Amino acid sequence: MNRRTFLRATAVAGGTTAFAGALWQQAFAGPAQPGPGPYGPLLAADGNGVQLPAGFTSRIVARSLQRVEGTRHTWHAAPDGGACYRDGDGWIYVSNSEVPLVGGASAVRFDATGKIISAYRILNGTTLNCAGGATPWNTWLSCEEHDYGLVYETDPYGQKSAKSRPAMGRFKHEAAASDPVRKVVYLTEDQGNGCFYRFRPTTWGDLSSGTLEVLIGTGVGAVSWARVPNPEIWLTPTRDQVAGAMRFDGGEGCHYAGGVCYFTTKGDNRVWAYDAVNERLDLAYDDDLVTGGAAPLRGVDNITSAASGDLYIAEDGDNMEINLITPDDVVTPFLRILGHDKSEITGPAFSPDGTRLYFSSQRGKSGFAAGTDGYTFEVTGPFRR
Repeated sequence: MNRRTFLRATAVAGGTTAFAGALWQQAFAGPAQPGPGPYGPLLAADGNGVQLPAGFTSRIVARSLQRVEGTRHTWHAAPDGGACYRDGDGWIYVSNSEVPLVGGASAVRFDATGKIISAYRILNGTTLNCAGGATPWNTWLSCEEHDYGLVYETDPYGQKSAKSRPAMGRFKHEAAASDPVRKVVYLTEDQGNGCFYRFRPTTWGDLSSGTLEVLIGTGVGAVSWARVPNPEIWLTPTRDQVAGAMRFDGGEGCHYAGGVCYFTTKGDNRVWAYDAVNERLDLAYDDDLVTGGAAPLRGVDNITSAASGDLYIAEDGDNMEINLITPDDVVTPFLRILGHDKSEITGPAFSPDGTRLYFSSQRGKSGFAAGTDGYTFEVTGPFRR
């Protein structure tokens, strides 16, 4: 039995357990399939090289190694994971820098009209800061993507010093997603045989101590968790410390919404859905299970969602799209960037009011590996809410 047949069979044989989250309710219909999107087809590229549906517009808010408009702050190279935070009547967009030694993270502050009013650093002296995630207490978890990488808790408002959180493990961190109901933080690992973790802090809201656990399972279906014995100082990598730990082919983006933690794996081009209520794993998308034409979503990477329940998944390469998966299991392109063929889309995040979507092209038009030609975009329009 090949993987396509096996996954289709397990999706059908999964039973009738009640799931939480808009997308999860359609899980047994099978992973998402191509179809028309809620916003219609993509139009011709605008002046920024971005193809969008009717009613949407784009602007460039920052360029790597150039000053952010109206400020004296130089935007970082290789912009990666990002998130938005309320700031009075305005908001802040935070972005990581995936470069060695001086990676860190920066922030752009907007007023109520969307005008940029300041930009500044919130983390310095770290390396290969890839993705991360926001916490319910309004901090940014910036994740280092190397074998001994740490999670750094930073202040998007630029008032407090960043703190390393070694209790969350030393491994090739990618993304983080907070679950305020179960009071845990989920973590992905960017290894070809990596794992999916959760961190249970001793005190919710304080990540300085707690227990790191790894997902135990054999595939789609019921799963469990086991404690990682030595998350901070190890001779055996965290992913190899627990027998039965489930392996994932290159963990990438991670996002929690409505009782479900969605995460992506680039090696097999999947979007996973972990039902935190029932401790069950399923697939929201798998390009091997697409039956209605060519798979529109490839190179899965960072992921976020809108209030409507739509998932937005950025592509690493392929044809440089952000695809969405609707609550009725339709996968479809939402936007495409032209002329950035050797880049990847990173850091999708919605403004607090849901009317603006931020993201970056990490290496821009030049495709330089150092990310010195990175672009950070904003898209405004009638997003479903």
